[in-house]
Amino acid sequence: MSAVDYQIDGETYEGWFVKPAGSANLPVVVIAHAWGGLGANEKQKAQIIADEFGYAAFAIDVYGKGKRGTTQAENEGLMYPLVGNRPELQKRLAGGIAAAKSQPGVNASKTAAIGFCFGGLCVLDMARAGQDVLGVASFHGLFRPAENIPAPKIKAKVLIEHGWNDPMATPEDVLAIAKEFAGSDWQLHAHGLATHAFTTVGATGDATQYHADTDRRSFAYLKTFLAEVFG
Repeated sequence: MSAVDYQIDGETYEGWFVKPAGSANLPVVVIAHAWGGLGANEKQKAQIIADEFGYAAFAIDVYGKGKRGTTQAENEGLMYPLVGNRPELQKRLAGGIAAAKSQPGVNASKTAAIGFCFGGLCVLDMARAGQDVLGVASFHGLFRPAENIPAPKIKAKVLIEHGWNDPMATPEDVLAIAKEFAGSDWQLHAHGLATHAFTTVGATGDATQYHADTDRRSFAYLKTFLAEVFG
């Protein structure tokens, strides 16, 4: 496991790469981070993907090296400018995918992406923009559509793991994304006891709360999904 610097338009971004020891020609799973930036949760999920799934994992950075939030205000200040500028966000996502594909021991033709919270929006935008991934999986993601792609043609397979009690993605939002992605190969699992951030270890509160059973179940669904995507 190691930190990896990469460049997009002359700016430095810092990803995190993990793969099973001694393995080569592996599928790679790109991981898009939550609103605070690449941190412990994304690294923990990357380790699970390497240790339990047997794939390489590359956690991308869409904020820039050293740009991380520790408070709600800082997180909002990092996330909202990109949520409001989807072409810029999509450019940074494409750069992260390219960095993942360039890592040693990776089979670049077998790339998928997963994301958490804001990262869920990111991977859905990868699908909306037709970026070079075979499948995407969103965990307690934000469903806000991309204004620059009003009628996306989704080619990637899509998995959405959703907490039914998530106030940031309401039942109306679920119906809206189902309509937006109509005609594509999508599936959605709604977890009845889960709210936002159900995979984020240590999250507490009424609206954002870790839920161990949903975390475990959603990653079991992910393992099946990735096995199908990578063939």
